[in-house]
Amino acid sequence: MVESRKLFVSCEHAGNQVPPAYQPLFQNQGELLSSHYGYDPGALGLAKMLAKGMAAPLEKSETTRLLVDLNRSLHNRSLFSDAVRGLAQIEKNEILEQYYLPYRRAVTKKINALIETGTQVIHLSVHSFTPQLHGKERNAELGLLYDPARGAEKLFSHNWQHLLHQYLPDLKIRCNYPYLGSADGLVRSLRTSWDQPDYLGIELEVNQKLLNEKNCFSESLKLGLLETLQDMFPSD
Repeated sequence: MVESRKLFVSCEHAGNQVPPAYQPLFQNQGELLSSHYGYDPGALGLAKMLAKGMAAPLEKSETTRLLVDLNRSLHNRSLFSDAVRGLAQIEKNEILEQYYLPYRRAVTKKINALIETGTQVIHLSVHSFTPQLHGKERNAELGLLYDPARGAEKLFSHNWQHLLHQYLPDLKIRCNYPYLGSADGLVRSLRTSWDQPDYLGIELEVNQKLLNEKNCFSESLKLGLLETLQDMFPSD
């Protein structure tokens, strides 16, 4: 049993805001910004609820991923969208300096501060995914992503999946779906900074078909996620 375990929550695609200096790049692209290409609908509300319910630190970015994707490595072609990719390198570097690097440094600093106190950090990166991609229906409501090579992450994710099946029996809950937990992303990059069991990086993916007309997830879903998470942490 872990004696000291703390949740840290992040939300890389929390909003679709365009900073004033870059609004000309996105003229007449309101529909695109409002779609899953612009941000992860519902993810911010869910991340806030989980962080509050778990008394966990939260780091979030409400700048659209179409300006720069905080969940991609610097070498990834998807780091910049088509609207930004054609800019001069000096302009792209400015975007990185203003939005990408400060976010990543803030996440790293907060996690490291917890680890230095002797606390095991469970980093939960909260996302939502579109019900269909390239015309193919996604076959799950919830996804828990982890690196199969990291045994502590695998154990945590499968234990959480087991609890979720009990709390939310009507939902299909899969591990490493609709993406692989070892794929490029913030969590993957942070795994190189700390050994197990100090740092566990888990990504939560929620199907956007569960959103209501206000782009919010239901209270029953939120409660199920929160209560199962609370069961995963030892009492103070």
